[in-house]
Amino acid sequence: MRIIWCRVRTAWSGRGTDHGMSTSEYAMGTIAACAFAAVLYKVVTSEVVSTALQSTIGKALDVPF
Repeated sequence: MRIIWCRVRTAWSGRGTDHGMSTSEYAMGTIAACAFAAVLYKVVTSEVVSTALQSTIGKALDVPF
Protein backbone atom coordinates (compact mmCIF):
# COMPACT_ATOMS: atom_id res chain seq x y z
CA MET A 1 0.00 0.00 0.00
CA ARG A 2 2.88 2.33 0.80
CA ILE A 3 4.33 1.89 -2.70
CA ILE A 4 1.04 2.84 -4.34
CA TRP A 5 0.71 5.94 -2.12
CA CYS A 6 4.27 7.02 -3.02
CA ARG A 7 3.47 6.72 -6.72
CA VAL A 8 0.25 8.70 -6.35
CA ARG A 9 1.98 11.40 -4.33
CA THR A 10 4.77 11.62 -6.93
CA ALA A 11 2.24 11.94 -9.74
CA TRP A 12 0.31 14.66 -7.91
CA SER A 13 3.38 16.64 -6.95
CA GLY A 14 4.34 17.14 -10.61
CA ARG A 15 0.87 18.37 -11.52
CA GLY A 16 0.64 22.01 -12.51
CA THR A 17 4.33 22.61 -13.06
CA ASP A 18 4.11 22.78 -16.86
CA HIS A 19 3.60 26.42 -17.74
CA GLY A 20 3.85 26.30 -21.54
CA MET A 21 5.89 25.09 -24.44
CA SER A 22 9.63 24.74 -24.39
CA THR A 23 11.92 26.32 -26.95
CA SER A 24 12.12 23.14 -29.01
CA GLU A 25 8.33 22.91 -29.16
CA TYR A 26 8.13 26.51 -30.35
CA ALA A 27 10.76 25.74 -33.00
CA MET A 28 8.88 22.67 -34.26
CA GLY A 29 5.61 24.62 -34.33
CA THR A 30 7.24 27.43 -36.29
CA ILE A 31 8.77 25.01 -38.79
CA ALA A 32 5.42 23.25 -39.26
CA ALA A 33 3.63 26.57 -39.77
CA CYS A 34 6.19 27.69 -42.33
CA ALA A 35 5.95 24.39 -44.20
CA PHE A 36 2.15 24.63 -44.26
CA ALA A 37 2.36 28.23 -45.52
CA ALA A 38 4.76 27.20 -48.30
CA VAL A 39 2.48 24.38 -49.45
CA LEU A 40 -0.56 26.65 -49.31
CA TYR A 41 1.27 29.33 -51.32
CA LYS A 42 2.22 26.80 -54.00
CA VAL A 43 -1.37 25.56 -54.24
CA VAL A 44 -2.89 29.03 -54.45
CA THR A 45 -0.38 30.25 -57.04
CA SER A 46 -0.68 27.14 -59.21
CA GLU A 47 -2.05 27.49 -62.73
CA VAL A 48 -5.16 25.41 -62.03
CA VAL A 49 -6.24 27.43 -58.99
CA SER A 50 -5.35 30.72 -60.68
CA THR A 51 -7.50 29.84 -63.69
CA ALA A 52 -10.38 28.78 -61.49
CA LEU A 53 -10.22 32.00 -59.47
CA GLN A 54 -10.08 34.14 -62.62
CA SER A 55 -13.06 32.27 -64.05
CA THR A 56 -15.09 32.69 -60.86
CA ILE A 57 -14.29 36.40 -60.61
CA GLY A 58 -15.05 36.89 -64.32
CA LYS A 59 -18.46 35.21 -63.91
CA ALA A 60 -19.22 37.34 -60.85
CA LEU A 61 -18.36 40.56 -62.68
CA ASP A 62 -20.45 39.65 -65.75
CA VAL A 63 -23.68 39.34 -63.77
CA PRO A 64 -26.28 41.84 -65.07
CA PHE A 65 -27.77 44.21 -62.53
